[in-house]
Amino acid sequence: MAIKTFNPTTPSLRHMAVLDTSVLSGAAPVKGLTKGIKSTGGRNNQGRITTRFRGAGNKRRYRMVDFVRAKEGVPAKVAGIEYDPNRSANIALIVYADGEKSYILAANGLKAGDTVMNGAKAEIKPGNWMKIKDIPVGVEICCIELQPGNGAKLVRSAGQVAVLRGKEDVYAQVKLPSGEVRMIHVNCRAMIGQVGNLELANVKLGKAGKKRYKGFRPHVRGVVMNPVDHPMGGGEGRSSGGGHPVSPWGKLAKGKRTRNPKKTSKNFIVERRKK
Repeated sequence: MAIKTFNPTTPSLRHMAVLDTSVLSGAAPVKGLTKGIKSTGGRNNQGRITTRFRGAGNKRRYRMVDFVRAKEGVPAKVAGIEYDPNRSANIALIVYADGEKSYILAANGLKAGDTVMNGAKAEIKPGNWMKIKDIPVGVEICCIELQPGNGAKLVRSAGQVAVLRGKEDVYAQVKLPSGEVRMIHVNCRAMIGQVGNLELANVKLGKAGKKRYKGFRPHVRGVVMNPVDHPMGGGEGRSSGGGHPVSPWGKLAKGKRTRNPKKTSKNFIVERRKK
């Protein structure tokens, strides 16, 4: 999608840049493929804030995206590309030959009228879903399973893409967008192509109110708080106390590796994203 800018008739329009949604169908979501979603405001089941600076925002309905796509060998036609308020990527409404409807993530280049398919008989083209063992080396993929049949878990954000680097025995090496190279079982499935909505990175909200519509409340820096509220608070003038940046609870905020070294899945990482 292209980016639209505006004449600065108001201060908020001066730097605002939004997506051109003319390529989207504009249709209401299929009622049977949506469900209600409750806004937590960053609070847990005891009513205590566990995630700060969240709350309010526009109401949404959750679109039930099919990340498993177990219906193999049945061609499906893309009825339209739709906006999904719950994720950065757009979604595609597909209608299988037997009439069943489903939502999938829209791959880059996928448009209304295209045909997609799941399974080994599918072609190597964007939107098709197949096992890694059936995908040639060097092909760009996204929406990758970590366990066969568990549904796509990796590379699902707008514009993200991974590359199939090689296959050896029952494992394939996949280079993820972070730069990490990971071994994934060849029976895991993936979608061909890149996740769509690439221009999302160029969007500029233009005003603070747009952030509130998304459900984010103002984020307050620790250095401007009082010492009672944050370890980096207090001091005369602009001062962080000379200490390393930390969270309100004293946890190092920059650079410290937080991954558990005893995780068994570390054996599947060939190259770390940080050298």
